[in-house]
Amino acid sequence: MSREYLTTEQLAERIHYDVRTIRDRLKDSVLLEGIHYIRPFGGRKLLFIWESIENDIASFSLGRGPLIPMANGGIAHG
Repeated sequence: MSREYLTTEQLAERIHYDVRTIRDRLKDSVLLEGIHYIRPFGGRKLLFIWESIENDIASFSLGRGPLIPMANGGIAHG
């Protein structure tokens, strides 16, 4: 199974959010490293995993609530 990786700019265009909003408000609060995005080779560049984001958008829309990051690195479904 191949994954579709998007740059911040590509994700912004796809979900109709400003690039700055993704970087400043969504990253690390709603979009979590290792689940929704990766840093290839440990660098600064971010690549977003479209399938993970798409699934969570759909889950939230269906009333399943947001993902809540936990201190131990896990995620609670709110």
